[in-house]
Amino acid sequence: MQKCLCLGLLMLCFISSKAQEVQNTFTLSGYIKDAGTGEELLYANVFEKKQNLGSTSNIYGFYSLTLPEGTYEIEFSYLGYQTLFKTVTLDRDVELNVELLPNAQQLTEVIVSDKQEDHSVSEVGMSRLDIPLEEIKKLPALFGEPDLAKTIQTMPGVTSAGEGTASFYVRGGAADQNLILIDEAPIYEVSHLFGIFSVFNADIIKSAELYKGGVPAKYGGRLSSLLEVTTKDGNSKQFKAHGGLSTLLGRLALEVPVVKDKASLLVAGRRSYFDLFMGLSEEDSGDKISFYDLNLKFNYKPSNKDRIFLSAYRGRDLWNFDDDFTMDWGNTTTSFRWNHLFNERLFSNTTLIYSNFDYKLEDKTDVEGFKWEANQRELSFKEDLSFFVHPRLTLHTGYQGIYRIFSPGTITPNSSSSIFKPTTIQKQYALDHGVYLGADHQLSDRLALEYGLRLSYFQNIGKGTVFNYADPSDNINVEILDSTQYGRFENIKTFWNLEPRFSARYRINEEQSLKFSYQRMVQYIHLLSNSTVPIPFNTWAPSSPYLEPQLADQFALGYFRNFSNNQYELSVEAYYKKARDITEFADNAEVFFNEHIATEFRQGDMESYGLEFLLKKTKGRLRGQVSYTLSKAEVSIPTVNQDRAFPANHDRRHNLNLLMTYQLSDHWEFGGTFSYSTGRPITLPTGKYEFDGYIVDYFAPRNSYRLPDFHRMDISFTHRSKKNADRRFQVTKVFGIYNLYNRKNPFTIYTRVKQDEEGNIIGNGQEKEARLIYMFGILPYVSWNFSF
Repeated sequence: MQKCLCLGLLMLCFISSKAQEVQNTFTLSGYIKDAGTGEELLYANVFEKKQNLGSTSNIYGFYSLTLPEGTYEIEFSYLGYQTLFKTVTLDRDVELNVELLPNAQQLTEVIVSDKQEDHSVSEVGMSRLDIPLEEIKKLPALFGEPDLAKTIQTMPGVTSAGEGTASFYVRGGAADQNLILIDEAPIYEVSHLFGIFSVFNADIIKSAELYKGGVPAKYGGRLSSLLEVTTKDGNSKQFKAHGGLSTLLGRLALEVPVVKDKASLLVAGRRSYFDLFMGLSEEDSGDKISFYDLNLKFNYKPSNKDRIFLSAYRGRDLWNFDDDFTMDWGNTTTSFRWNHLFNERLFSNTTLIYSNFDYKLEDKTDVEGFKWEANQRELSFKEDLSFFVHPRLTLHTGYQGIYRIFSPGTITPNSSSSIFKPTTIQKQYALDHGVYLGADHQLSDRLALEYGLRLSYFQNIGKGTVFNYADPSDNINVEILDSTQYGRFENIKTFWNLEPRFSARYRINEEQSLKFSYQRMVQYIHLLSNSTVPIPFNTWAPSSPYLEPQLADQFALGYFRNFSNNQYELSVEAYYKKARDITEFADNAEVFFNEHIATEFRQGDMESYGLEFLLKKTKGRLRGQVSYTLSKAEVSIPTVNQDRAFPANHDRRHNLNLLMTYQLSDHWEFGGTFSYSTGRPITLPTGKYEFDGYIVDYFAPRNSYRLPDFHRMDISFTHRSKKNADRRFQVTKVFGIYNLYNRKNPFTIYTRVKQDEEGNIIGNGQEKEARLIYMFGILPYVSWNFSF
């Protein structure tokens, strides 16, 4: 891997020297920033009309444009900002940093985006969704808290497990098949309060992009999607604060210029206060439910060739039941990034990452008291290089190495009288490597490509013991033939795969284009869960002698068109995905605290395909989007469901979502959403039989029933006050209604012995009834927000 990286770097340097020799060219480069905050602007546009050549800034705000010797008028533009023109004479390499001013309009009329107006037609990537953060804040939200995860669930090709959950499923993939990054650090659990809120604080997000396909070669490790979230760097020019209070939580963010124009600090926090209200009740049962999260980001610019970033996140949930039983879980991440310019064309990003997800269960009673602790940790090193060969060709190469530690669980008794004994499930370890080479290549004004190749290499390593089972598929009568001991870092099992990536765009004219993409993704870590809805008490495991890596191939074809001077955007995408070695569990599997869980694994195939429609209106008083997805996802696992294929847990045939905002006046805005989807598949008992004196339920084939269809409408009204004399302080109030017509959307259905209203069993206790569980009825809410 190191040799490949060194070879890639030498190749880039060689190309750099040869490119300079071909003709007398020079490079204009620098950073593009917001003039008011000093924030680097992602994907800002740089264009030279005479040569008809241009470039865009990268995710760190850096741009590079190589032109023949001469004098040029360079155009710098960014949606929501004033266009800036600079006259530049290129008789040598020139370093030019520019600052763009926001449009001189009311802030309520400006939608800042990290994409150009015709990006849906012009950019090569397809199956990519740029999440409009300012629009999110104008839409109705559960309990008045804007939520990135909930907005993603309304996008085409994306489904949810049900109302009140933060997890999402992309094009037939499972929730654990999404790579979710905050400032390049992976997040393993996105939910707070079991999904009512997510870990994303909308106040501090700079950009968020969801890749459903066409994932660049620099990313790997998951099958279905990539959600890349970048937080704000912090205002380096002046102090800024913003926050608010909603129905269940409060939040505050501070941006501090440590050294003006050179260093800044961002500190943000959220905390729920539902537990405080519960404590004030006269009938306080001792139950406490709360969560908090903290974000910190420091950035420093010692020179124009170097940028240093330090980002950290910590989030915790705590459930306390009558002071006898507690549940505690959360994520902790830290990432250190160093951006360095070797020269005007060669850009480097070096990153160190730490991520930890852990959970605890504790029973504080004497006889049954115990503490269960588990975690999933990783330490990662990344080196990414970008070489701007020419305005029409950019090369990318890099390496990532990850050391993973899987700790499935440790049980510790709380007292000497506890019925539990100290028990530890064996830890597992892995080394995960990836090296890649990719290119952004514009062959002509009409045809542009993005292509690359990733080599992934995964090692399941010691220290540990691997059992040799007589029949690994027999989870009832486990028979161990022998075992093998492995020392620390000793190789147990090795896997490697080549992962090609390819995207193409053919521009029919200025308003429409055709796109195609193919990708192969490989996932070497597996979420061990037999629950339909992801819960934070699931554990992860590496690929091993009994668990093959998951692999998926996806093809997508799309048509994109803009209307009325880019006021409307239409896209239609069709996709087909075939995955193999998808992990499921045997029927009636024992998942929790099973030392021989390898005998519970079952792996098979998943096939999904669909058609996605998206129509957006991006200008004017009325803005919004309509999306519809027709899709199918089916799983086939040997020995599971009697070897018959069955719908995936998250298969929803029809999904329809409408989102809209309307500017009523300079200070009032209306927001509305409507969602409809086919009911989620479930498995229900259809009969009963007697076995050894017991009455046992007979279940229908897996996922052969569906919950009733889901639909819901939400509305909100947003009022923004006038700014005070110094034009800094502003208050925003939101009034909304969640589930306007009080639809009782089913979260799940369970069966029980038939009972009357007082809970008394009816008859002989043999007759059963189905019971519906739903999350939320009609919910009015108010939130208050400020900024200065």
